[in-house]
Amino acid sequence: MVRIAFFGTPEFAVPTLVALIESPCEVVTVITQPDRPRGRGQRPSASPIKILALGNNIPVLTPEALNDPVFLNQMLTLQLELGVVVAYGKLVPDNLLEIPTHGFVNLHASLLPAYRGAAPIQRTVLDGNEVTGVTLIRMNSKLDSGPVLAQAQQAIRPTDTASELASALASLGASLLRDNLGNIGSGTLVETPQDNSVATYAPRLTKSDGRIDWKSDAHTIHNQVRAMHPWPQAFTYLGGVRYAIHRTAVIPHPSKGRPGEILETEGNRLIVASGGSTTLEILEIQPSGRRVMEVKSFLAGNPVTVGSAFESPTKI
Repeated sequence: MVRIAFFGTPEFAVPTLVALIESPCEVVTVITQPDRPRGRGQRPSASPIKILALGNNIPVLTPEALNDPVFLNQMLTLQLELGVVVAYGKLVPDNLLEIPTHGFVNLHASLLPAYRGAAPIQRTVLDGNEVTGVTLIRMNSKLDSGPVLAQAQQAIRPTDTASELASALASLGASLLRDNLGNIGSGTLVETPQDNSVATYAPRLTKSDGRIDWKSDAHTIHNQVRAMHPWPQAFTYLGGVRYAIHRTAVIPHPSKGRPGEILETEGNRLIVASGGSTTLEILEIQPSGRRVMEVKSFLAGNPVTVGSAFESPTKI
């Protein structure tokens, strides 16, 4: 029975921890980020991984720093054989990587060496890719650059948001680790070095990434809307009011309107001109301070004038 320390924080890591709990391995401890303020009340809340671990009577550690001497001493006493990292949120230092007998493995939400970094799912949707996947790597001291142990591909549907794709990849990643877990400790998995010359990077999103530039073509804006869901959300302004755009569709007909111009509101549809003479339909919208609504409900309570225009934001 392999003794495992699991490192993870968000909902994305939950299926993998569940798979490990259900496996013949022993998860002797879970390491997750300290409780952080969340929600409108900004009250300190436990991570999804902490909640799952405590519900299964697994000891939880929440160090502020992974190189803290007290934490490292705790890890040394556990007789660990393997460390498993899934979206923990911090780099694992060398002196921690050396503690488990079989080192550390990391499950990353891209087909490495593509999209190394903090936001691989959002960036691949933003780029309009049709295929992504998950990669299991042997960890080293550099960001997402260790040798590849296994990979699995996942198709990206044209309507997939980042959150929907994350759910699919989380399940796929859990299966990939479960299928290869027995071979990690035995050393029978082939370790394939990554080609650093073709590596790409996926930096963390900021709120400004959600700004819609209506001079962009419809496909670009559609991909942005999908990638920014659920955070930071793609947004625009109309008549001084901020609107988050949650769902869109590309209309395969050219537009003669200026970028951002509202072309049609009949039939419970909200059709907008975008760059390059392209056309976008807004399906779900959220006025500032209000709930997300389908366009039919939005138009019923918010008369919109054809010929008026959404504005590309200059502020967040």
